[in-house]
Amino acid sequence: MLKQKLQAHQIILLVVSGIVFIMGVMLIIAPAAIYPDPSKGFQVMRSMELGSAFNISVKPNQNDISKNTSEFLAWWSPGQYLVPYFFKLIFGVNTGRASSIVTLLFSLSGIFGFYCFFKKAGFTPIISALSVLFIFIQVSFFTPYVFYNGGEVLLLGYTGWFLYGCVAFEKISWKMAVFLFAAGIIGFICKSSFLWMLAAACCFLWIRFSIGTKDIVTWIKNGIWIGIPAVLSLLTINHFYLSKGGNPSTVHGSIKLAWETFGFPLASPILTAFSIDDLTNGLLFHDDTPIFSYVWGVIIVLVCALLSILLIRFVVKKVPYKHYALLLTVFYGVAVLFFGQSFLRQANISYEARHLRLIGLIAAPGIIYLVSELQRGFKYLFYFVCFVIAYSSYKYFVPGYFQNKNISARGYSGIAQLFIDQPSLNYIRNLDKQNTNAIFVFNSPDLSLEIEHNRTITVEDIGPEVAIDYDDYVYKGHAGPLYIVLPSNYLGPKSTIMRKCFPGYKGFKMTMLSNDYILWEAK
Repeated sequence: MLKQKLQAHQIILLVVSGIVFIMGVMLIIAPAAIYPDPSKGFQVMRSMELGSAFNISVKPNQNDISKNTSEFLAWWSPGQYLVPYFFKLIFGVNTGRASSIVTLLFSLSGIFGFYCFFKKAGFTPIISALSVLFIFIQVSFFTPYVFYNGGEVLLLGYTGWFLYGCVAFEKISWKMAVFLFAAGIIGFICKSSFLWMLAAACCFLWIRFSIGTKDIVTWIKNGIWIGIPAVLSLLTINHFYLSKGGNPSTVHGSIKLAWETFGFPLASPILTAFSIDDLTNGLLFHDDTPIFSYVWGVIIVLVCALLSILLIRFVVKKVPYKHYALLLTVFYGVAVLFFGQSFLRQANISYEARHLRLIGLIAAPGIIYLVSELQRGFKYLFYFVCFVIAYSSYKYFVPGYFQNKNISARGYSGIAQLFIDQPSLNYIRNLDKQNTNAIFVFNSPDLSLEIEHNRTITVEDIGPEVAIDYDDYVYKGHAGPLYIVLPSNYLGPKSTIMRKCFPGYKGFKMTMLSNDYILWEAK
């Protein structure tokens, strides 16, 4: 029986990792598109390739575009572009293929990292392998194979091993202190939101090593041993990175308490473990057309919050592995407090389940364990839910991949470009080769990555209300040819607004690059 279980879990791991490897090879052949956040990181990488200092973005000065301004990009952690940059230097590939290699390696790392963590937490090999399979079928696992999402895939590859380290220590020691210090810095490089995970890990270790005693001195000593390396890690990150520029923690609005403020983080186990937020195009935050109205979105979130609380309660009660139960409880509690207060202050954090994905990842083996204890009818219901999730992930990945491979434009970066067609990109690339002192203006940050020889400006897209804050858009002065690339639906008031944002240029000439894109140029 034991031999059969070992064979079963090995087959599951082999099949999952094999599929991921094949997907990774496909991705290297035809790299994905890119989300806006990592594209801005890649702009910093481009500046560094052209000679700027670490993490410095160089771009035209708004007050005089004949000059440059330099900015330390502290808003996002650097791993989203530094890790691909490493592979660019090692293998001599373009940005698209470098990010594809990152997606493949960190996906595989996530599979085996979480498998090892689940086993170390006490679960059997077959439960651990089935949990990895459950993670694999989620829509979020397939996302970086359609859109490179930077820190999200880096965290997937890193956090499993981090959690393994957290449960591996049997006592407080200097090795654990070094681990916490180094893990905090490495995790932050992957994604800045790792800091709340570090705080949760410290709470877990503190409670775990102190809960067996009523001696307050022991609690204090343990807290010092755990807290000092974590604080030193945070001070290091702040001194060398966060303090050098604006970041999400520095921007917030007035206090706003709504049903979703704490309801959304409370709902995170169900929203993330079962891809609810992904399958509904976002319950509260939408990139695509929403399926539900705001009111219905809030109602679903509150229902999921109640179900999540019940789920965590049953997992903690039924799963016999106390360290796992404690870790799940602490991470869930810290996530609710951290994101709840962030939403309460209206910090620059969107209502997207991806921010809380780790809760679903940690809950996976607990869910599988509970299902293994259910009667056959309930198991079949769970299998059906898994089939729906897996089929949705398939329907997301396959059309998205072949859209990127066969339809999307590609240029110098190798990234699939969704906001320009191939004839228009070819025209822009030729202009880039013919000039060395021009400025190209785009309304999508990923298009700047296709310019090799000239400077670029990325402006925010003008919404349907056709109203902008000119202070954010106006670039004064004159410096060589100016090329403004816009979608054809900008013809009319939006085009006029864009030209007025460059008062140093007159006599604009329009060229129809294709049926979908136009070019305004002035020399």
